[in-house]
Amino acid sequence: MKLRAGLLTAALLLLGTNAMAAAPDSTPFYWQVPGADERTLQDAGFDVEHGVDGGVQVVGDARVAGRLTALGYQPKKFDTVYKPVPPGRSGDIGVQTFYGGYHTVAEHEKHLTDVAAAYPALTQVFDIGDSWRKTRGLGGHDIKAICITKKQAGDCALSPTSPKPRFAMIAQLHARELATGELAWRWIDHVTRGYGTDAEVTSILDTTELWVVPIVNPDGVDIVASGGSRPLMQRKNANNTGASCSVPSYGVDLNRNSTFKWGGAGTNRCGETYQGTAAGSEPETRALEAWFKQLFPDQRGPGDTDPAPVTTKGVMITIHSYGNLIMPPWGWTWNANPNAAQLAALGKKMAAFNGYTVVAEGDTTGTTDDFTYGTLGIASYTFEIGSSSGSCGGFFPQYSCVDSLFWPRNKGAFLTAAKAAKAPYAS
Repeated sequence: MKLRAGLLTAALLLLGTNAMAAAPDSTPFYWQVPGADERTLQDAGFDVEHGVDGGVQVVGDARVAGRLTALGYQPKKFDTVYKPVPPGRSGDIGVQTFYGGYHTVAEHEKHLTDVAAAYPALTQVFDIGDSWRKTRGLGGHDIKAICITKKQAGDCALSPTSPKPRFAMIAQLHARELATGELAWRWIDHVTRGYGTDAEVTSILDTTELWVVPIVNPDGVDIVASGGSRPLMQRKNANNTGASCSVPSYGVDLNRNSTFKWGGAGTNRCGETYQGTAAGSEPETRALEAWFKQLFPDQRGPGDTDPAPVTTKGVMITIHSYGNLIMPPWGWTWNANPNAAQLAALGKKMAAFNGYTVVAEGDTTGTTDDFTYGTLGIASYTFEIGSSSGSCGGFFPQYSCVDSLFWPRNKGAFLTAAKAAKAPYAS
């Protein structure tokens, strides 16, 4: 968009106390930006999200709104980023939780250990790789996965020739998407506690392996959690090599770094969709892709138009926020993938529980679900949890929303995905 002379002054006067003086410069908001092009703003280094009615939102403080105005846009404050934290729940960072109840990485790790100890006949925990900070001797974490099934001989082996079909769930690939890791936590508890008492869960665990990585980006979550009751907006991993970006702008977007159709995403190191220096450049990406290849055989031909056969096994869900969407591939092109009708059919079955819109991803190269479908053929989906506004909207919804809204709506969708793992394209 061309710069329009004099618009900066006029827009600042228009915003006045409603946008600039109403909060300190450091207070972030969601800004609706009419007439903006998402890719143009991303390339310029703005933190861009999908807005309402197909528009574009930018996340940032009043200074960001000023930058947009100077470029000729007319940003309008849409919603707050931070939601009210219940009294008594704001100062617990570094212990167990932050921002009203969200669990730290250490607590997620302890949860997996505790679940494995409590349900040894159903579970096994795996270390599938290292975070960026750990590879550099800067602390960091192991990336943990848990396998859940009624274990028989050959189950929970890191081999694509598994006797049972598999459903994989990953969460917090983008660190600031807080509710996603909590949904993985709820899923783990639901299926382990329900075995033997819940007929549906029992049937699933008798016939299917469920695999979960609740925190793919633990370094990033550490950065987010360090803000306590005002979480930092770190989306990417903690790779600050060669970057002069400020927190929380450095790192690589792990959902633009996958090796299938990498490239064409952000090249601005400080941009939120920075794709990295090469396909699979990040240790978290390499760990995740190696793990997927250990779980699932290659069931699709090499061509972009080769469909996965009806005999394909396996479903993968990567949980993100926000948008109330279920998105199958492709992301790298707007052209329909060769299993589009079948993926849409299963997507609609899941959407019957959460009410989300089923729509292809589009315009997001190097994504996880493009890798798992494009490379291995498994039925893959991105879930975008939550709306764009309100106490249960955005990246930092109130913690109570996990149990009051997100989990009740998505439990049935997750169960549907798990039951479909034996033949996702046959239904």
